[in-house]
Amino acid sequence: MTSSSDRSPAVDVRNPRSYEIRTYGCQMNVHDSERLAGLLEDAGYVRAPEGSDGDADVVVFNTCAVRENADNRLYGNLGHLAPKKAKRPGMQIAVGGCLAQKDRDTIVKRAPWVDVVFGTHNIGKLPVLLERARVQEEAQVEIAESLEAFPSTLPTRRESAYAAWVSISVGCNNTCTFCIVPALRGKEKDRRPGDILAEVEALVGEGVSEITLLGQNVNAYGSDIGDREAFSKLLRACGTIEGLERVRFTSPHPRDFTDDVIAAMAETPNVMPQLHMPLQSGSDTVLKAMRRSYRQDRYLGIIEKVRAAIPHAAITTDIIVGFPGETEEDFEQTLHVVREARFAQAFTFQYSKRPGTPAATMDGQIPKEVVQERYERLVALQEEISWEENKKQVGRTLELMVAEGEGRKDGSTHRLSGRAPDNRLVHFTKPEQEVRPGDVVTVEVTYAAPHHLLAEGAVLAVRRTRAGDAWEKREAAEAAKPAGVMLGLPKIGVPAPMPAPAGSGCGCD
Repeated sequence: MTSSSDRSPAVDVRNPRSYEIRTYGCQMNVHDSERLAGLLEDAGYVRAPEGSDGDADVVVFNTCAVRENADNRLYGNLGHLAPKKAKRPGMQIAVGGCLAQKDRDTIVKRAPWVDVVFGTHNIGKLPVLLERARVQEEAQVEIAESLEAFPSTLPTRRESAYAAWVSISVGCNNTCTFCIVPALRGKEKDRRPGDILAEVEALVGEGVSEITLLGQNVNAYGSDIGDREAFSKLLRACGTIEGLERVRFTSPHPRDFTDDVIAAMAETPNVMPQLHMPLQSGSDTVLKAMRRSYRQDRYLGIIEKVRAAIPHAAITTDIIVGFPGETEEDFEQTLHVVREARFAQAFTFQYSKRPGTPAATMDGQIPKEVVQERYERLVALQEEISWEENKKQVGRTLELMVAEGEGRKDGSTHRLSGRAPDNRLVHFTKPEQEVRPGDVVTVEVTYAAPHHLLAEGAVLAVRRTRAGDAWEKREAAEAAKPAGVMLGLPKIGVPAPMPAPAGSGCGCD
């Protein structure tokens, strides 16, 4: 029998409490935040207006333990909210995510005004913990050691009507020495293929036309269910779903990237010609110290096979500079791989210690000034390559899926923005015909910059889509209802735009 303290709080429709969620870190955290929003709205909360800056009744921090200075950033933000909370009786603060899983009781000790601390495995408990903290008038710290329910079983407030995340697994079985994620999110746990496909079909029924399959190590999918070709089979199955125009996935691991996956990508029309393949280092010595289970030849061999099967594929990567023990020769090997692979984009990270990881106590920590100098050389090389690769797109005719909120200057330049099949960002001239996010336009690329393309001529064609209809319907519903009201079922996730060059997620894949 469920106790009263384990039930979600009753809905007060006359005076609903507002919430704000602040998200840090990787795509998994972004998707988890959509779950948290769905849970709160299911419990009767409404989303606070944009720019509330801590003025909501409940402020939730979904934290990351991987990014540099993650703890300092959290405690700084918590300190900023302390005086606001003191002036507002009933205001609550909750901290979840990877840093909460790692630090647990430390958070309440350092910030005693926090009401709730919850981990990565029990995000579904947030509304109950908030209510329990309110009734008992004391902080609630509840960290589960293993997954209580697969996140996709939880309600979700999607941020997009036309694109969605679909989690296929959680956790990671790798033991990279620089990464703490497996310790915080646990061993890999896979969803059943039928459940994933049912979710995708339901999304498409709602108007979604693009999905991104999401996992901490997405192409290891199948290890938990005993099928080594499960991921390629899943990609091919997505190709049979009518109305699903674009399929992407993130992030794979070179160790598990097999020929059957490459074949599935090449032979499934709605799987996009895009691949994010983390490198981390081009040096075999450093890769061994990182406990990465591939070497330079294996990595470049994958890139060569992908390019042979999908000539126009845009390949992006993650690279760590200055890992302990990295010599100048090791770093030159990384530059060699960058020149050979010719990435469309590389998300580069300067190594910094992460407490709790083996690398944090390794000998040979590199001085900051050396790391900075190498980082700048790497960025300069990749900028040159990115620009050269983008220039090859000039003159090409591309179909773009119109995006929402990706062109910061679109208002002043009278442009709109969209994503090409290979996920390149393209800003295009706004046509006279109405174009909605989720619709598809055909344009000719006229100019290339290192991180975006321009199509300055007239739009060649506009195709109104069910995804655009879904966006229009959602906008009308949002305008007619209080902020935060969820629309329909199922309540699934949404991929964020391609991350900026500063980094893509944890950098731990």
